[in-house]
Amino acid sequence: MLNTLLTCTALSITTMLSAQTDTTKEKFLLVGTYTKNAEEGINVYAFNTTTGTLRYVSTAKDVNNPSYLVIAPDHQHVYAVNENDEGGVSAFEWDTTTGNLTFLNKQPSGGAAPCYISTDEEGKYVIVGNYGGGSLSVLPIKKDGKVEAPVQTIEHTGTGPNKERQEKPHVHCVVFGPDKKNLYVSDLGIDQVVIYNYKQGDVLPLVPADTGHAALAPGAGPRHITFHPNGKWAYVIHELDGKVTAFNYVRGRLVPFQTITTLSAKYKGPISGADIHISPDGKFLYASNRDKLNNIAIYSIDRKTGRLEKKGEQPSGGKSPRNFMIDPEGNYLLVANQNTDNVVVFKRNKLTGLLKPTGQEIKVPKPVCLKMIGTN
Repeated sequence: MLNTLLTCTALSITTMLSAQTDTTKEKFLLVGTYTKNAEEGINVYAFNTTTGTLRYVSTAKDVNNPSYLVIAPDHQHVYAVNENDEGGVSAFEWDTTTGNLTFLNKQPSGGAAPCYISTDEEGKYVIVGNYGGGSLSVLPIKKDGKVEAPVQTIEHTGTGPNKERQEKPHVHCVVFGPDKKNLYVSDLGIDQVVIYNYKQGDVLPLVPADTGHAALAPGAGPRHITFHPNGKWAYVIHELDGKVTAFNYVRGRLVPFQTITTLSAKYKGPISGADIHISPDGKFLYASNRDKLNNIAIYSIDRKTGRLEKKGEQPSGGKSPRNFMIDPEGNYLLVANQNTDNVVVFKRNKLTGLLKPTGQEIKVPKPVCLKMIGTN
């Protein structure tokens, strides 16, 4: 009897310690969405990096179309675009313990339909890309985390050969390079990644770089750009022709060395490339396709040359994988399927790069952006 009691007690203690350990493995997952009513907004979940499970935490409600998010360098503030015709940027205070977001203020984004937002390394400014306005804007961040009105708005000019999608500039991505001294702006409408020097402290911090821009094939429709962890290469996904272009990153310049398709050899249907990310170890690249494909294309990255080799494709578990992310440990890949209202969790094989469904998913109205942050 005594042995039985001791065994039960030991099991109980083990279970309790295991639960505590699991809790310490949690990170917060923030989900940006397209909203239909005041009850929807930015959804927050706790993601267990050991088990791949998700649990609901909170929702920042009554915020219009917070489609893309960025977490400030201080990890105490979150900024969201308001993707509508007026265009806005909303600031939130972030509680690192509870996972709650508190609205601070809102400012105009300087153009219509903002769809991407970044911060500089020191959290002094947010930079927002206005898809509908074909422009990018710089908004200062105050000491209390609130955003001020734009101090600089740059409008692009030009068109592309696709008359329906490239009738004017469409800024789709604003990303700082590895040295944080340059900003790289993917413009779907003019088939360019436009490069700006960033000079923090200047009245107008963005200045066109001497390198000008990186041109892509006519009709490519560059959408998102990502840099390799080693700082040597950059990769751009094309929305309109379903390809990825790889660049050497040389003193701020982008020099192309490979273009590879994300599509299957026999595929002849509509094309809509979306998002692109690299695993934390730098060994694999992933790119999402929407419309009829609804998958994640998987590539290995040659560690010496940066060249891509396609390794496979994984159905996204829903329709329109607008955005996805890899957790910081590289164990899981999470996909936001906009048109089926779900976020799906996949297990990553770190040796092959291939993905396997875990059976874990959550229902979220129109999820279009995923960001992860540690807990206190």
